[in-house]
Amino acid sequence: MALIEVGKKAPAFTLKDQDDQPHRLSQYKGQPVVLFFYPKDMTSGCTREACDFQDLGTKFKRAGAVVLGISILPPKSKKKFADKEGLRYPLLADDRVNDAGKPDPVVAAKYGVWVEKSMYGRTYMGINRTTYLIDQDGKVAQRWDKVKVPDHADEVLSAVKALSANA
Repeated sequence: MALIEVGKKAPAFTLKDQDDQPHRLSQYKGQPVVLFFYPKDMTSGCTREACDFQDLGTKFKRAGAVVLGISILPPKSKKKFADKEGLRYPLLADDRVNDAGKPDPVVAAKYGVWVEKSMYGRTYMGINRTTYLIDQDGKVAQRWDKVKVPDHADEVLSAVKALSANA
């Protein structure tokens, strides 16, 4: 599936977090949602990105936004990651697997971030690091593709503040 364009309705979802608690996009209606897709728990880039969002957590809350991270590993992996890094926001598990036991994530596919990748001549499916800012009405307000981690959380916070100011 294609990436969701700015101005379009964000696809609905329900996923469990690191504490096995379900989160529905609809439960956050009326407030901005930062939805960041990351490839894998406890890898260097993903850890840095997750910690950067955690470090700005109070500022996101003050701006009225909720931050949700999504990757393909199960809640148990999310729990270990959150505990190790002191992450206090929901990390959601898009952990469905196909009959062959391979990852087959539902939400990452809906949002267009489950893509074919290539490394050292080998192709495989994985998550493209992408962030969506969803507005109070459930529409995509902004999207960052192929995210570079340094300063990304700051850039997203600025966009959340601008969105809140215009609401």
